[in-house]
Amino acid sequence: MYSSSSEPVQFERDCAAVMVPAGESVTLPAGTYGYITQALGGSYTVFVEGNLFRIAGKDADALGKEPPEPLQLDDNASDEQVEQLVWRQLRTCFDPEIPFNIVDLGLVYEVDLRHRDGGEREVGVKMTLTAPGCGMGEILVDDVRSKLEMIPTVTEADVELVFDPPWNRTMMSEAARLETGML
Repeated sequence: MYSSSSEPVQFERDCAAVMVPAGESVTLPAGTYGYITQALGGSYTVFVEGNLFRIAGKDADALGKEPPEPLQLDDNASDEQVEQLVWRQLRTCFDPEIPFNIVDLGLVYEVDLRHRDGGEREVGVKMTLTAPGCGMGEILVDDVRSKLEMIPTVTEADVELVFDPPWNRTMMSEAARLETGML
């Protein structure tokens, strides 16, 4: 939520946004004033007129910020190197309300890297949510998919939302449990 450390911002252009936690897509018009409350993983959470909105990294220029640099990978990268980049990308996916990435929150259950014809790759991910009714579920799935498909040689990311086993705080990394007080 908004705090004294939030950065004031005025939208420089009309900008696509997603209302948090409802997940509704809206357009915030140029000239709108707000406060950046979270800037993690290349996306932004902005407080505007009593509501939170998520702004994708590709729209950072609307906030006067630089969009993330394109990912690079050697042409002859091994599966191990690609998988390392997959996990690095997953660590850039954040719930807009929780300042921890989905890996440290324990939301990623499985990653499967597969080859396609022509040297291309496909990534399969099984992940969950901290609560099954979370309105941001499809937004997080789309964020994971789009960030994984930014990886050179990855032509498709199949992200499946699962609820078995149900998420619980013991799935969080020790650092995340310590930071949130959920020891």
